[in-house]
Amino acid sequence: MLSTTLNSTTGTATLAGTSSNKASATDPAAAQDRFMKLLVAQLNNQDPMNPMDNAQMTSQIAQINTVTGIQQVNDTLKSMADQFTSLQVLQGSSLVGHDVLVGGATLTTIDGVSRGALELAGKADNARVEILTPGGQILDTINLGALDAGRHSFEWDASKYQGVGEPSFRVVATQSGQSVDSVSLIQARVMSVASEAGAMTIQLQGQGSIPYGAIKAIL
Repeated sequence: MLSTTLNSTTGTATLAGTSSNKASATDPAAAQDRFMKLLVAQLNNQDPMNPMDNAQMTSQIAQINTVTGIQQVNDTLKSMADQFTSLQVLQGSSLVGHDVLVGGATLTTIDGVSRGALELAGKADNARVEILTPGGQILDTINLGALDAGRHSFEWDASKYQGVGEPSFRVVATQSGQSVDSVSLIQARVMSVASEAGAMTIQLQGQGSIPYGAIKAIL
């Protein structure tokens, strides 16, 4: 709690922090009221032969105003952040039922089809997607041929897949025999949105929860 202490020798009031009452410490009005009561008591009991200096009193008033002002700003910013998060979750609810692209390589099967995408750093004269079992063995290969730099989507018929666990994929892209860098993306469906630690999170079918900022595209 924010408290004030009167020094009988110097005739000054100082502010100190204690932990006895956390609620009072965050109440600017209560802190300012305590300070003003102490200041009045200080003025009433000052030494007539050595009165309190005006500059000293002004400094003390400025000190309490600064402390309470900072607390009020913090409370206002926290309130604005909470309102923004609530508004973001409300707007994010429109994503439920839509598919999104996020970084990853573990496929999600929806209606018997697994979909994903890849982002190529440069042009490739030969690109393919290898579908892998959870153990890393190749199940199938999707030949994409020549591709320009950028994002490209693919889909795989998973209706006949009987394995345990979701399959994954890897991208193999080359240009004149040289490997082309790529980023793997998966397509998943948004099941729900929530707020965790002041940030919006997205629950994806078969993929768990991810931060909203992890979404690369909304389909």
